[in-house]
Amino acid sequence: MLVSYKWLGSYVDVSDVTPEELAEKITRTGIEVEGIEQKGATMKNIVVGHVLTCIDHPNSDHLHLCQVDIGEGEPVQIICGAPNVAAGQKVIVAKPGARIGGNVKIKKGKIRGEISNGMICSLQELGIEGKVVPKEYADGIYVLPEDAKVGSDALALLNMDDSVLELSLTPNRADCMSMIGVAYETAAILGKKVKLPKITLAPSGEKASDYISVKVDTPEDAPLYTAKVIKNVKIGPSPLWLQTKLMAAGIRPHNNVVDVTNFILLEYGQPLHAFDYNRLGSKEILVRRAKVGEKIITLDDAERTLTSEHLVITNGQEPVALAGVMGGANSEVTNDTSTILLESAYFDSHVIRKASKDHGLRSEASSRYEKGIDPLRVREASERACALIAEIAGGEVLDGMVVHETLNIEPVTVTIERAKVNQFLGTNLSVETVANILARLQFPYKQDGDAFVVDIPSRRWDITIKEDLYEEIARLYGYDNIPKTLPDGAQTAGGLTPYQKKRRIVREILEGAGLNQAVTYSLTSEEKFAHFTLEKSAPIKLAMPMSEEHAILRLSLLPHLLDAVAYNKARKNDHVALFETGAVFISQGENIQPKEREHLAGVMTGLYVNHPWQGEKRVVDFYVVKGILEALFEKLQVHSRIRYEKANIDGMHPGQTATILLNDETIGFVGKIHPNMEKQYDVKNVFAFELDLEQLLNTETAPLAYEAIPRFPSISRDIALIVDKEKSAGELEQIITEAGGKLLKEVKVFDVYQGDKVEAGKKSVAFTLTYLDPERTLTDDEVTKVHEKVLAALHEKAGAELRK
Repeated sequence: MLVSYKWLGSYVDVSDVTPEELAEKITRTGIEVEGIEQKGATMKNIVVGHVLTCIDHPNSDHLHLCQVDIGEGEPVQIICGAPNVAAGQKVIVAKPGARIGGNVKIKKGKIRGEISNGMICSLQELGIEGKVVPKEYADGIYVLPEDAKVGSDALALLNMDDSVLELSLTPNRADCMSMIGVAYETAAILGKKVKLPKITLAPSGEKASDYISVKVDTPEDAPLYTAKVIKNVKIGPSPLWLQTKLMAAGIRPHNNVVDVTNFILLEYGQPLHAFDYNRLGSKEILVRRAKVGEKIITLDDAERTLTSEHLVITNGQEPVALAGVMGGANSEVTNDTSTILLESAYFDSHVIRKASKDHGLRSEASSRYEKGIDPLRVREASERACALIAEIAGGEVLDGMVVHETLNIEPVTVTIERAKVNQFLGTNLSVETVANILARLQFPYKQDGDAFVVDIPSRRWDITIKEDLYEEIARLYGYDNIPKTLPDGAQTAGGLTPYQKKRRIVREILEGAGLNQAVTYSLTSEEKFAHFTLEKSAPIKLAMPMSEEHAILRLSLLPHLLDAVAYNKARKNDHVALFETGAVFISQGENIQPKEREHLAGVMTGLYVNHPWQGEKRVVDFYVVKGILEALFEKLQVHSRIRYEKANIDGMHPGQTATILLNDETIGFVGKIHPNMEKQYDVKNVFAFELDLEQLLNTETAPLAYEAIPRFPSISRDIALIVDKEKSAGELEQIITEAGGKLLKEVKVFDVYQGDKVEAGKKSVAFTLTYLDPERTLTDDEVTKVHEKVLAALHEKAGAELRK
């Protein structure tokens, strides 16, 4: 919820607290203020200008020379490229030396040979998001009202000297999804009174009931439905004060009638909908469940097929709105509309959520219906909207309100005792303190000694039991004021388990190698669920997912890491190295808790080394990623038990992927993402790995043992072997190690060759073998004997021949 500080001040006096102080107080009472935005804080020298003349630039086919009065005597010349600039307009002018959105400084200069003394600004250039700018000004400058004073501060006129607080609301605090709800909360915190809007309607000679009737087929879906009729409205742009309030709340202005309904949505938290009465095609409103296969074209011009689980508003025959979610295009308010039918209703939250979810339409209205609205504000919000429409659109509000009601509002009464409050909170509050807090909350109560019988207002439907009231008292008393106690008994020092220590080593090694740790969602889509899995499992689906993209518990960490690579690539960050440690979830059967296993995964792309000064660059490849893993295995003291085998894994490149085995058991893989899979994720040349971290870290390792530096020299022998090209170097190395015995201390590959120097279907693999006895100097005969044994084993087991 975005809350304008200045707008809030019209309901409760906040003049004695700054926006920052208010945000701190609200956060300390349980509603987190995620941030404060001050759009105009860095801007200056932005005034209202009057375009006196506007002619085409002599040296351009799209620029204009404008003479603009900015209230400083002589007009100034400003060059403007906006397609909608014209003489006679009041516009936003950034003078030379001004700073606009993005901290851009405006200077006097020449454009195509003509002097320009500043800039005529659009709202986007002042930092306002394009999605909330009125459509008629989306591609040009913003035109101010004719009564705007030339030379005055344009930022103040646009309410950009305001601060906007962003509240992060939990589902139980739906009361604060309105300005009046936030005002009640603020008043309770500051100990102030709430000033509600005054509603005044002029009497009319006609009755709304002569124009419309209301019938509800399913009262359980719409226990309260009201309709008002407003004649002789003149559709046009809203006044500036209304447009700026909507834009500050993240809503795009449309016209004076639609903007009023959105204003009331924000002010009261009550969704409204305005129908063009003359386009309804009848004098009847019928609220019913949709027929199976019935269709409606909604305001976003999308045709939607309905089911019997969806609630619709009809003209007696065809749907004109998807109830609580979005109106229909066939009854939309247009510039020709003259008579308005205004809907204000209380709908069942489950029905609205079902329709919103099925059609992917999560609107400001549906979100409020889903979380809960105040049933006692349904009529009042409608009356307030009618008064505003009459004021700014010149409408005549017909007498009366046509209502269909079966709503039975049971009053909620909760009784608490001071002693119980103190016992629950660990405090020593007096009766006067409890009474003061209830008064600040504006909860009516009767006091009987230490007991309070509290009538809960309908706006706070989340309070139903004693514990709810205890929480309210704790919030307003101040969590910081609740006494702190330490548990009795001896205290013991904490420590890390061996597994936790090893996990920290993993993070340190990978961070030291240049990878950044990422944290991604544990939920994925059905499409990505089976990608890169180490262990097959049936999908574990959420009963009520927030979206299809996050509906299934993941089996691999790589899909979301690849999404992170794509996100970075789209923002011109081409060199990405990320890793993550997190849980994957393996099904144990229906209605059984899934098994969680911790995995380690990483992705790398772009340059691994980039030293422009030295002219050194190293592009990420298979061996870079494999080398990082080998450093990790060596640190964990399992490198001697690790080996790699060529592998075919779905989603991985078949020629650049290897399975990783620990003690001859598969623990993961490393390799390049397959080009087809890269297209799906919109990435290129990404190398990745994923390991079963639990299996890796739970492997027992011998205590670290040190050996004396050898006093005797080693002997090295190089061999180049001709083998079938499918034979892996790892397999040859294993044969050499087994045959070399105790004297063979090290085996390294230093060359692989395929070409015209070896016969077709063969390759040359060269090794360096190092022999050493720590107790004595080896003789050539001893080394030769072992070396020949190695060559014999290679020939017998791998068909290897020495390259001549």
